[in-house]
Amino acid sequence: MTSPMKAHRRVLLASLIGTSVEFYDFYIYATAAALVFGPLFFPSESQSAQLMLSYASFGLAFFARPLGAAVFGHFGDRLGRKSTLVASLMLMGGSTVLIAFLPGYAQIGWVAPLILCVLRFGQGLGLGGEWGGASLLAVENAPRGWENRYGMFPPLGAPIGFIAANGFFLLLGVLLTDEQFRDWGWRVPFLASAILVGLGLWVRLKLTETPAFLDAAAHEALPKVPMATLLRTHLRPTIAGTVGVIACFALFYLTTAFALSYGTTTLGHGRQAFLGLEIGAVLFLALGVIVSCVWADRRGAAAMLKLGFAGCVIAGLLMGPMLGAASLVVVFAWLAFALFAMGFAYGPLGGWLPSLFEPGVRYTGVSVAFNLGGIVGGALAPIFAQMLADRGGLNLVGAYLVVAGVLSLSGLMLLKRPASAA
Repeated sequence: MTSPMKAHRRVLLASLIGTSVEFYDFYIYATAAALVFGPLFFPSESQSAQLMLSYASFGLAFFARPLGAAVFGHFGDRLGRKSTLVASLMLMGGSTVLIAFLPGYAQIGWVAPLILCVLRFGQGLGLGGEWGGASLLAVENAPRGWENRYGMFPPLGAPIGFIAANGFFLLLGVLLTDEQFRDWGWRVPFLASAILVGLGLWVRLKLTETPAFLDAAAHEALPKVPMATLLRTHLRPTIAGTVGVIACFALFYLTTAFALSYGTTTLGHGRQAFLGLEIGAVLFLALGVIVSCVWADRRGAAAMLKLGFAGCVIAGLLMGPMLGAASLVVVFAWLAFALFAMGFAYGPLGGWLPSLFEPGVRYTGVSVAFNLGGIVGGALAPIFAQMLADRGGLNLVGAYLVVAGVLSLSGLMLLKRPASAA
């Protein structure tokens, strides 16, 4: 018997490419923010202050993402998934490529960080509609009983984009001196994003609309203002979904952006060695996504998410003694475990979040929940982690992960209440 996935190769490829570009774009910024953006765009006498300002620009996109979720969600629920996904990819990719041409503070003064923040905001605006739309593209085309296996393709974009981004920076580290990397080398990954965006557009422009949207448009009146309908009739699932994504964002950005910065500065590990560690460890994220999504079609997405959130708590408890260890083997073990747990906290979201909402508000609901949760779990995580590390070391940073895991578990518990209580 032919796998249903073979009949939807273009759909699954389109959902995978879009989120791969999303995470590539987002993570090249995160890596550059950790390695070079501080001194290039935010001059300060304190290295820690430079880093925090750089992380603040990184976090800016997370605050733009809910706005992008509302805008793209509105059109995605009113006009369809396909055209909205094309627009979100163009905005996201265009903002990323323009960063490659941006002069630093030494050339144009305060205008440099201002433009950087504007482009970062544009990245976030486009990203606000990307993940939710890609998930719907996959799940709304899935045969019955395959929703989570189809839904795993957008989450798999995270390890693919991460490996592409870190691999690029690792290659540049081999080919360029530190001075060349600071002067111009960091710009190359941003410029290369144009190739990935072009590929994504080529695939998406050939798609047709999803069956679920066409059915909803044909048999019911679509909401004129999806956001208003969402808040009026789907408030509890929106809150539950928002809280439920916190753990995956916290795990990802503390095991990648923060760990890279802390490991190469405070702990003194070599940049190339640490980038190599993270590329190896992120393979465990891909493994966790695949395993959890296959099991989710058999045992339910919520059961897999519980395992991931519990793993987030354990990773937080182990963060101090393991990430802070002198041995890179121990550091790798922690990174691999934390990212494998993230696979369970993240992969099933692709099928779980769309299941919380009706088709007429689904694009808005998934996008808003995913991106609001990203503010707490992603935007604030590196900033708070740096503050906590400065004040009390890695054990306090680990406590952030523990809280994130507990919060996401509470999101699942919220759905167990009767819907009429929302």
